[in-house]
Amino acid sequence: MRLSRPFFQLPVLFDPARLQAEVAALPAEAWTAHPDRVPGNSAARLISAGGGETDSVHGRMLPTRWLEAMPYLRQTLAGFGVVWSRSRLMRLAPGAGVPEHADINYHWHTRVRLHIPVFTRPQVRFHCDGQSVHMAEGEAWIFDNWRRHHVENKADAARVHLVADTSGTAAFWRFACGQAPPRGQWRTVAFDPAIDAQPLTECDQTSPVMPAAEVQLLVDDLRAELAAATETADAGARVARFSMLLESFVSDWRQLCALHGTGGRARPEFLRLAGAVREAARPLADGLVMRTNDAGALLVLEKRVLQHLVADEAAPSGMGPCP
Repeated sequence: MRLSRPFFQLPVLFDPARLQAEVAALPAEAWTAHPDRVPGNSAARLISAGGGETDSVHGRMLPTRWLEAMPYLRQTLAGFGVVWSRSRLMRLAPGAGVPEHADINYHWHTRVRLHIPVFTRPQVRFHCDGQSVHMAEGEAWIFDNWRRHHVENKADAARVHLVADTSGTAAFWRFACGQAPPRGQWRTVAFDPAIDAQPLTECDQTSPVMPAAEVQLLVDDLRAELAAATETADAGARVARFSMLLESFVSDWRQLCALHGTGGRARPEFLRLAGAVREAARPLADGLVMRTNDAGALLVLEKRVLQHLVADEAAPSGMGPCP
């Protein structure tokens, strides 16, 4: 989700010692390698599809057995009053880093990532769009992950953050991005042993066919960011042709939805249209990028739109819709 600036610190504090005790109690088997095998990066899954050992962002999100054993961490998440998607503890080994990238996938179009540092040192720096911050233990931060960002841990100890994804409520956004009071007035959230908190978690968000209104929203957002990486004689013309191709695609998708609905009927026709726009876009996309983060236009079209237009015919076991 795009924000008006790279970083926002939320005006709330948590008990680092309590968070650290719960994280330190996790067994070694709770930790798994980063899904992209980034060296020095590992994670413990807290909220996942079906509550299982998966990094998928699709399906019914449920607490894992690791989160069930962490009462303060559950209180921390539940206290925000939002619905959580995939959420994990992210560990960065001493001297390791997260390479520079931008999060362009469909999942991130309407979601933001909350960071609450559990173990960290001042030498850990988070960089986003030319700005750099140290997120201290017990603080809460969000950042614009559509912009290019990276993390470096130059400390001699591991960094562990609670990293949780949400689309947020109106109250959350006012709290996160509004005018914050002086730090001395911020609330510190202490552990309450009398509360057995259960965070709200997402239902399966997948529909058999993406509705035309959502396709329009995604494509309009992409077209607004479209630019040529290098100004050449035909760059402007190719930007215009790529944009017109996407506009035409939305019109045709809307007609298919009008004819067949979005319940999965005539699935092959929707897939043919998606394939046709993919092939038509290839010769136009060379040198076309997103203005904010320089991601390739064809890559963004694929990851943010085309891969998610039509769901698989059968969802994996345990990842179906909410009861």
